[in-house]
Amino acid sequence: MAPVKLDSSDETVPVENGKTKTCITSKQKGLETIAPLVRSVEETPEPIATEVHGTIPSWINGNLLRNGPGKFEFGNTHFNHWFDGMAMLHKFKIENGQVTYMSRFLRSDVYKKNSERDRIVISEFGTLAMPDPCKNFFQRFLSRFEMIQPTDNASVSFVQYKGDYYVSTETNFMHRVNPENLETVEKVDWSKFIAVNGATAHPHSDPDGTTYNMGNSYGSKGALYNIIRVPPEKKDATDTLQGAKVLCSIVPADKSHPYYHFGKKASWTSEVLPVSFTPLLNNHLLLLTAMSENYVVFIEQPIKMDLLKIVTCKLRGKALSEGIYWDPKLQTVFHLVDKRTGEVSSVKYHTKAISVFHQINAFEEGGFLMLDMCCADDGKAINNYLIQNLRKSGDALDEVYNTGCRAFPRRFVLPLNVTQETPVDQNLNTQPSSKATCVKINKDKVFCQPEDLHGDDLQEYGGLEFPQINYAKYNTKPYRYFYGCGFRHLVGDSLLKMDLNDKTFKVWYQKGFYPSEPVFVPAPDAVEEDDGVIMSVVLTPSQVRLFLKNKDVQQES
Repeated sequence: MAPVKLDSSDETVPVENGKTKTCITSKQKGLETIAPLVRSVEETPEPIATEVHGTIPSWINGNLLRNGPGKFEFGNTHFNHWFDGMAMLHKFKIENGQVTYMSRFLRSDVYKKNSERDRIVISEFGTLAMPDPCKNFFQRFLSRFEMIQPTDNASVSFVQYKGDYYVSTETNFMHRVNPENLETVEKVDWSKFIAVNGATAHPHSDPDGTTYNMGNSYGSKGALYNIIRVPPEKKDATDTLQGAKVLCSIVPADKSHPYYHFGKKASWTSEVLPVSFTPLLNNHLLLLTAMSENYVVFIEQPIKMDLLKIVTCKLRGKALSEGIYWDPKLQTVFHLVDKRTGEVSSVKYHTKAISVFHQINAFEEGGFLMLDMCCADDGKAINNYLIQNLRKSGDALDEVYNTGCRAFPRRFVLPLNVTQETPVDQNLNTQPSSKATCVKINKDKVFCQPEDLHGDDLQEYGGLEFPQINYAKYNTKPYRYFYGCGFRHLVGDSLLKMDLNDKTFKVWYQKGFYPSEPVFVPAPDAVEEDDGVIMSVVLTPSQVRLFLKNKDVQQES
């Protein structure tokens, strides 16, 4: 389908020492309102049949699980940010060419408390819960000095640990759920097993099921980033996170302003496909780690938390999000951790200030670590997803979109064998497959300039986000294809297939349709990397569709 034309422009954003950086934006007029997609919905606890158009491949049998905000108000109180909505779990069961759908709200503690009192009683990322109006003035005043309770509204993603399915968010709480009926089974607290104050919603997995994640901790030694390793097997039926260990701890560049993060990764099993879902797009942001065969790469970005503002937000009457900020004066730093030993490399790899919402893949080749990510040159996009912005229309909606910086796929090349003898001030990249540069500045610092993994024509689609690969077979390995959403709107409006061989891409687009993160499902006995189908829940303001596409045929159900 021919692309919709739009104007692209490069805007300069000030950085350190008076220099400037380029922020690619794209201009749109007359954007369709997406307000109907940002509204509360009712759960559908009993499976309902769907109408199938076309033919679903007979080998597609399993469950597509999605998670995201589905309720944005209680009584007369309303959430302010899209991330705050109460978690709703969705299941598309695909079997013998037919599809059924069901959904349930996660029965988190915060959902139950809000429901019982018919008002918001627990603060979320962008919403500060107000004091109980039934309390007297003195009690309401004292409540401002209480610490904000961490939410257990696990609305970010489905994840797997030791074969069990959990829904998670960015606090220390997860919920184990039954993937068959979507019932909430058990609340699990990371801090009961390891010394972290929270963990991300998106671990990486080795082929044997060992999972790696990252959690922050705050204590007498200040703030730390902790790489976590969870073993693949249970010791008994009640086992959850038993055996989890902190592989290593990394000191942030500024202990009082650590990095703030969200993230994602999805995978396919023969029975269940856990991925993220919302009524619009996937409500996770920054993937803080990448993983190659031998290394975990922690990506420390200039999106920071002001801890003083965080701990005083209730006293000041401000939401938690008020303590999150983008600092373009800082560089982005890549920390390498040996997965076997937990040793953190003394060499730090720097690049200019970028925000990374999602990592594509990472692999080792010829003494280098190739790190592919979707990068933007500004980290303020999180502010676009206030509910009031998503419900705008006309010129106001256009303005919200047009002020945002676009994300594009880039490759960084990190030399793994930097020693005292490694020469300084010259490009160390000897890989002919990449034009990226990496220059040793001093004994412990390498500065990296990325290579674009796209041509100028990708700007017509507003860049690319929510990248996915053939994860089961090509994660941590050299690969050719990745898939993602084009963003000519605040939410994804097209599906893209990128070819790294020649940096070209193919597009699926239909006006008024908004696809969620594409998920690759390989065909049985597949030989070629792209032999399979792409699944995406494609939404319009009035209907939901599960969209499957292979190289030759497209079907909708």
